[in-house]
Amino acid sequence: MTTSDLDQAGAILGRHFYANDIDPLAPAGRWEARFDVTPAESVVIGDLRFGRDVRIAFGDLGAYHVDVPLSGELLWRQGDGGLRTTGRGSAAVFQPEGATVLERWNADCRLLAVKIDRVALEDQLSRMLDAPVPRPLRFGPGFDVGSGPGSTWARLIRLLATDAGQQAGLIRHPLLGRSLRESVLTGLLLAADHPYRDRLDDRRPVLAAPRAVRRAVEAMRDDPARPFTLSDLADIGGVGERSLQYGFRRYVGVTPMAYLRKVRLRLVHEELRASGASGATVTEIAYRNGFVHLGRFAAAYRAEYGVPPSHTLRG
Repeated sequence: MTTSDLDQAGAILGRHFYANDIDPLAPAGRWEARFDVTPAESVVIGDLRFGRDVRIAFGDLGAYHVDVPLSGELLWRQGDGGLRTTGRGSAAVFQPEGATVLERWNADCRLLAVKIDRVALEDQLSRMLDAPVPRPLRFGPGFDVGSGPGSTWARLIRLLATDAGQQAGLIRHPLLGRSLRESVLTGLLLAADHPYRDRLDDRRPVLAAPRAVRRAVEAMRDDPARPFTLSDLADIGGVGERSLQYGFRRYVGVTPMAYLRKVRLRLVHEELRASGASGATVTEIAYRNGFVHLGRFAAAYRAEYGVPPSHTLRG
């Protein structure tokens, strides 16, 4: 979406992000704002540029928010904090509470804006820690996106931002979109500064009890086509994600997602053997049993059964 009208720009930001009050900081000239935004879910990602110097007041955001400048600089403050400057190679982190003001969004500043549902992020942290956490989570005001985990997270955001204008993009896919959004939450918790960061870096989880593993296994067997994520299975088992991972490795010998893939492959194999005369295609059967990436499915099937799925279908 492009516009050179301040009122329209404010309406677009308000529809996808937060109510706002925009003031130009330079005499009006030729300018054009552009906003490409992903669908509204627990994570909203925008590739935004204003094209002129502006000041924007938001008030309380009500959500966690991260801005990652790709060019230019952003001057901002939140609550009682002082004025901060964020440029390329760093990210600005905003809390759900506290009056928020972008004191100067420079004309040459293009940024990735990431709005994250408060409950979704806090619940994800609880699952990762295997424990409840006080709310809200207090993040540091920024983190490095030029190297380390912050760099990986920023590349993921940039990749997903390219889906903003694509109706067929993967972030909109009903099976894969949720998993991608969950990766954004997990990645931020592993990249940004907050009081639980050291505990997340501790690689010694509590081992999941066999009961938790059995519950997850039963759920996968009962509904193998369901687009399970690791957090779904951890919730079903009543344990944290890392505990479930370790429990599966000890008691089942593979990770939860690897086990789910084996369950699906077995169902596809059985259906392919029985569908030679029905007219069903490999693609139809694979999709029906929860496989989204056909190339990966075909490779996994060949590795498991020694032949391509089309060979089994032909009998």
